[in-house]
Amino acid sequence: MLRIDCHTHILPREMPKWTERFGGGKYIHLEPSERAGFARMMQGSQIFREIGENCWDAEVRKREYAALETQVQVVCTIPVMFNYDAPLAHAQDIAGFLNDHISALVANDPRHYAGLCTVPMQDTDAAIRELERAKDAGHLGVQIGSNINGLNLSEERFFPFFEACQRLGMAVMIHPWDMMGKEQMEKYWLPWLVGMPAETARAASSMIFSGLLERLPNLRVMFSHAGGSFLTTLGRFEHGFNCRPDLVAVDNDVNPRDYLGSFWIDSITHDADLLEYVLKLQGANRICMGSDYPFPLGDLELGAYMLDIAVEEDQLNQLFSGAALEWLGVPASHFES
Repeated sequence: MLRIDCHTHILPREMPKWTERFGGGKYIHLEPSERAGFARMMQGSQIFREIGENCWDAEVRKREYAALETQVQVVCTIPVMFNYDAPLAHAQDIAGFLNDHISALVANDPRHYAGLCTVPMQDTDAAIRELERAKDAGHLGVQIGSNINGLNLSEERFFPFFEACQRLGMAVMIHPWDMMGKEQMEKYWLPWLVGMPAETARAASSMIFSGLLERLPNLRVMFSHAGGSFLTTLGRFEHGFNCRPDLVAVDNDVNPRDYLGSFWIDSITHDADLLEYVLKLQGANRICMGSDYPFPLGDLELGAYMLDIAVEEDQLNQLFSGAALEWLGVPASHFES
């Protein structure tokens, strides 16, 4: 049975020291770690995170995935590399470098890898140009953040970008980042535990309430981390829509519950009961198996929850690959060459 992990992250092992190249800023580069097989992600002169070789080594990744009985990895960059707040020329340079790395990886091993590009969303025209270039280079979609420098994705300035994604048939993955209120809740890792689910709900609700998904019905959007807190708060969203339409339904008079099944989520729930719940809401054809590999906060035992809740074989086929293939817009044969 074909299995596709629709949510994984990757970096090139060798990257320029962007901060030196640009004469300032706090851009990510890699430096050797004291531990063999690891590297330090440096943000300017500060350590951001230590990563292992499975964050960059394609063969190590394939071996680890073979042990998980999973054949295909959909790869994208790490959100800290978005650089939406950087000068446009710098963000374009970095995005192009990262996208070229992923397109080369995919071209070298199309049976095991598919790519999502990154684009400089601070400038819509530039983002569309990079999206088009990435499409020509073999990327199947794009990963963007849950907000762009504090702006919701529903802002009209971003509509031409989403319109281009629909026109080009590029899948869109919304990933939480730059969590609102993070300065007030840094203790206990709360930005990652509380802020990330809220960020994804922020993105989903703004795209629905604004009418964006109504205007672009063929846009293929996936909200990562099982939609964050959106689906678990859907009853509240619907109740607010019904009881205060003067505040909620000002741009779109369609009940938010009616959009179930019109977008995708990944399966990163960390909880078999929650996966069963979102399966009831979304249907198996709108849940893509995902892990957030190689990071420890992800669901790294691919497929375990799906087997735990004893779904039927046709549902398993959808969860393992069918939903992802439809989201990516390719047939299963795409990974058989």
